[in-house]
Amino acid sequence: MQAPDLYDWLMKSGERTACDAFDAHVVASILSLAITEALADGISPSERIGLGTERLLDLVDHVFPAARPLFDRLPLAEVAPPDDEACLRDLLYRFSSDASAMDAALATMMARRAQRPNHLWQDLGLRNRRELSWLMERHFEPLARKNAQDMKWKKFLYRMICRDDGYRLCTAPSCSECDDFEVCFGSEDGESLMARSRREMERSAAVL
Repeated sequence: MQAPDLYDWLMKSGERTACDAFDAHVVASILSLAITEALADGISPSERIGLGTERLLDLVDHVFPAARPLFDRLPLAEVAPPDDEACLRDLLYRFSSDASAMDAALATMMARRAQRPNHLWQDLGLRNRRELSWLMERHFEPLARKNAQDMKWKKFLYRMICRDDGYRLCTAPSCSECDDFEVCFGSEDGESLMARSRREMERSAAVL
């Protein structure tokens, strides 16, 4: 099963309110992309998701209870994040909107997915950057307000960590005068990894 198929299957697993539908979309996007990556690489899905067995199954029971049998068959494991990932997780949760179990799970998964090489919204499996901004506004609203200049989210989050630790990432007096302005504020355009996977599936089906 490829990521788009798994996403579609998860999203059809139950009825939910309009607000809950966005959370379900985010969780399904992260899980489906991370699981297919992990299985392709021959590692535990927990390594790509960031949640250990108990926390991941609790999340599935909450959002996609009908999918529990599938997750019971996956080779899940406990995970220990490296220090920089733990710092990002703690930053997100410290500035979460409600300190809810969902906020905590998202903080953990986002910190793990931020270790991947693409734009954060892409490695979360989202459709575009705007969806990541909605996610931040909904679950990490204090942080969303701090990103008033609309810095790239991964850059912004790690800059917040460095400020917490007393480091300065840029010696320029203002962002507009920094030589790396485009690195921090340039376009975060690109193709969704989920859309890319779906396109490749369709191409393969056409060949067959």
